[in-house]
Amino acid sequence: MIKRVAALNDLSGLGRCSLTAAIPVLAALGAEACPVPTAVLTGQTGFPGFYMDDYTQKIDQYINHWSKLDLHFDGIYTGFLANAAQADKIYDFLNVFKKDDTLLLIDPVMGDNGRIYPPFTQVLCEKLKTLSLEADVITPNLTEACILAGKDYNEFTSHAGDFLYLEKVTELGLEIINRANHPYTAIITGINHKSADDDTEYIYNAAITGDKVYFSKTKPYGCGYSGTGDIFASVICGYLIQGRPLEAAVSKAAEFIEAAAFDACLAGTDRNYGINFEKYLYMLINDTRKEDPFK
Repeated sequence: MIKRVAALNDLSGLGRCSLTAAIPVLAALGAEACPVPTAVLTGQTGFPGFYMDDYTQKIDQYINHWSKLDLHFDGIYTGFLANAAQADKIYDFLNVFKKDDTLLLIDPVMGDNGRIYPPFTQVLCEKLKTLSLEADVITPNLTEACILAGKDYNEFTSHAGDFLYLEKVTELGLEIINRANHPYTAIITGINHKSADDDTEYIYNAAITGDKVYFSKTKPYGCGYSGTGDIFASVICGYLIQGRPLEAAVSKAAEFIEAAAFDACLAGTDRNYGINFEKYLYMLINDTRKEDPFK
C-alpha cells in the first residue's frame, strides 16, 4: 500500500524548495504527498520583492474536510510557517491526524548562516522551539539548532576549526533532544568542518538520538543553494515511513543533494533557483524499488 504523508509547507512559484521539492521527492520514494500550503509565494524568500499570500485561515478547511474523510497519514511533515499563529494551527492538525503510528517530522525553518529568514519573527521562533518538542524527528540546519538550544551561532561556529568541533555539535544535538519527554531524533544539517583525516573541508550532517550519533559528509561546491534543507527533510521522511534505517536515510539524502548540487554548480544555476535535483530522482526510485509486481 502506498504510504501517505501530509506535507504542511509553502508553495513557491520560483525556487526548487518546500512543496515543489517535497512532492516529487516523496513520490520517488513511494509516498503520496498530500500538500497543505501554509503560504503561496511568487518566489522563495531569497528572491527580492517576493509576494506572499498567507494561508493561515485556510488550514482549518483542510482539517475539516480531511477529518470527514477519516484519512490516515503514515507521516506528517511540517516546514515553512508564515506566522506564529500557524504554529497553533499545526497543533490543531496534529490533534486530529497524529496517531501512534504516524511519524512526525518537523523541519523548524527559521534561518541560515546565523540569520533569521524574512518575514520570520522572534515570536514565531519561540513557537517553533516548543512545537519541535512534539516531533519524532527534527531536521534543523546549524543556525536553527543554535536557536532551538538558545546558543549564539557566531560564538558556536567560531570553534569550527577545532579538532573536537563535531563533538560540540553532538552535545548541541543532545541538549535539544533531552528537552523532549519521548524518543526523539535531531538531524543537524549544513555543518562546515575541515576533516582531520585529509585536511579537506566537508559539509557534515549529524543524526543524533539518545544513544548514538551518525555523521555523513559531502563535498561543498561553494554555491550554497536554497531549498537543500527541504529536499533533505523530504528524503528523510520518505525513507523513515518506509521503515528504512536512519543511517541509510541520512546517507542517501546527503548523496542525492551532493549530486544535484554539483550539477547545478556546473550549470551555473543561480542559488535562488535551487539544485538540479529532478534528473537525479532515479537515485531514490532505484534505491526503494521493490520486485516487479507483474512478475
